[in-house]
Formats: sequence, structure tokens, C-alpha cells
Amino acid sequence: MAEKNLSLTVLKKYLKTCSKEELIDDISELCQKFKPVKDFYQIRLSPQAELLVSNKYRKTIENEFFPARGLGKARLAIAKKAISEFKKVSQTPDSLVDIMLFYVEQGVKFTNEYGDIDEPFYISMETMYEKTIELINQYKLHNIFQARCLKVVKDTSDIGWGFHDTLQDIYSGGFGID
Repeated sequence: MAEKNLSLTVLKKYLKTCSKEELIDDISELCQKFKPVKDFYQIRLSPQAELLVSNKYRKTIENEFFPARGLGKARLAIAKKAISEFKKVSQTPDSLVDIMLFYVEQGVKFTNEYGDIDEPFYISMETMYEKTIELINQYKLHNIFQARCLKVVKDTSDIGWGFHDTLQDIYSGGFGID
């Protein structure tokens, strides 16, 4: 019979039976095998390293839209995975908001550079933009990000399919502008 999924309770019981050396070995192995674990500890041990770690994830997003060589593939799943992984290691809400907004900025820049994209692309950008503004409101980060959020809206003024209007509505509602 197959084992059930590992529960946190079972894991904690196991960890309590391990020696300090075994725990160090396990965590060291996790850091070697899983980059997000390494990033987590890098930020945990040196909070000022969050910018360095953030830049690595930003580069992953940028490479999906504007790689150093060739044309961007705009694989949204890869770019969103970078955000999801960064969210797990991030210690500050402003760095998470920054990377989420960067995703939208890259998507808008990509559209302006290469022309109209499909509906799922725009929905992804709109959804991320809305989540970004929700976090900005939740953590009261208006002074840091409002100008960038407005620039995103302005940069979509020539994009059709209701994209500009939707972002304008999200912006206005999120920042209390009529």
C-alpha cells in the first residue's frame, strides 16, 4: 500500500530524531539541489541580499520577453513561476510587488514592441496587475509604486482589445481615482 503524503507533523517528528549534524547535512543537500532553498537561506542570513536574489528572478522574467539574443518567447508560465518561487523566498512585500509589477511592465513592453498578442496573454497581465495593486494597498506602498503603475497604464494607450481600459479601471479603483 502506498504511503500517504508527508504531513508536517510526521516531518517534525522525524526531524526531532535527527542529530544536529544530520540536519545540517540535510539542509546543505537541499540548498545544493533546490535553488529556491538556497535563495531562501541567502536572504534569511543576509537580508540585504534580497535585492540580489530578486534581480536573479527578474532576469528570468526579462529573458522570457527580451533575451540577450534572439526573440522573446513570452512563455508566461516560466515568468510566472519565477514570481511564484520568489514569493516563497522573499522577506519583504515591496520586493515582491516590484517583481510582479516588472512582469506586467515587460508584458506591456513586449506588446508595444511586437504587436498585439492573444487574449490569455492580456488576461495574465491584467490579473497580475490587479494582484500587484492589491498588495500595494495592503502594505501601503503607494509612494513607492504609484508612478510605475500609472506608467504601465499610459504605456498601454495604443493597445487594443480593451487592455488599456481594463488596466485604467484597475489603476483608478486601486488608487481611489475617479
